[in-house]
Amino acid sequence: MRIYVYILFVIMLAACQPKKVEPAAINIVWKAKSVKQNGVVVYTEGNSGSAQPGYARFRLDLTAGDQATFMDVDGRKLVGIWSLSTDNNRLILEKLSPPPSGSSGNIEFYLTTAPTREQLMLKRTNESRKTGNSINEYELVPE
Repeated sequence: MRIYVYILFVIMLAACQPKKVEPAAINIVWKAKSVKQNGVVVYTEGNSGSAQPGYARFRLDLTAGDQATFMDVDGRKLVGIWSLSTDNNRLILEKLSPPPSGSSGNIEFYLTTAPTREQLMLKRTNESRKTGNSINEYELVPE
């Protein structure tokens, strides 16, 4: 009986492991479908009355191997490298040039849901100075 309990425990433990995100699943040029700042929707694609229409320029290009091209609300283009954290819970943009204000050239996002080729849900791990120190959440779709 003890062996069955042990086997059941091992199976349950294996089922709790984070699902590995395959980089190919997110090797896409992404654009913003909607954006929240501090929980308030400030941009919705196609809505000309959005509070932050600059997000229409937002792009996150992850198609060139580990190179990332990031264009935020201000339209400024940053180039660096991207990776996923070892626990598959964060998308990390590193060595961005020019470096974003108040950073060491890095921006990190939580993956708030498992990414698919149709949708990438991100939440910044820290405040964005260019949006008034807000925590931004992004619903991204392929360009």
